[in-house]
Amino acid sequence: MRAVCVFCGSSPGFRPIYVEAAAQTGRILAETGLAMVYGGSKVGLMGAAADGAIAAGGEVFGVLPRALARKELEHEGLTRLEIVETMHQRKARMAELSDAFIALPGGAGTLEEVFEIWTWGQLAIHAKPAAFLNVDGYYDPLRAFLDHAVGEGFLREAHRDMLIFGDDPARLLEQLAAYTAPAQEKWLERFQL
Repeated sequence: MRAVCVFCGSSPGFRPIYVEAAAQTGRILAETGLAMVYGGSKVGLMGAAADGAIAAGGEVFGVLPRALARKELEHEGLTRLEIVETMHQRKARMAELSDAFIALPGGAGTLEEVFEIWTWGQLAIHAKPAAFLNVDGYYDPLRAFLDHAVGEGFLREAHRDMLIFGDDPARLLEQLAAYTAPAQEKWLERFQL
């Protein structure tokens, strides 16, 4: 692993623990010699994670759509900031630059980003790991929902288990580094003609 993508909220959330966890994650990435890839913004948890990595001497690569750059949301202290035209290009570029993915607390955008990466993994488009930093139980309801989806037959257990959950960023990095993609592909093989 050389670079880890961090997906997280453009909001700081209501509790300081979220900002602290984002800054800590950035710092730990830098201290372990891993570059951080993220959405390029200076606000919310995104800015806190980037600031944590930069303060610890890490490399930070941002990818920001032009429309958001026009709103002056770009972080000015990054190692490199790429401006792209669309959100689709942003996600594709972040995936290309990254060897693994961590989702910190966030909303719809964070979930959409990590779920797309996870889906690509299920379809064997890539074999890169994805994890959730479960700050103070933030992702417990999501984990319960995924168990429910397995129980209802909409998600294979092997695919649910592709997602790593943990509350310690350093331990998550160890788990990401040790990840092996499952051999089992998505349902599609049952429908081949």
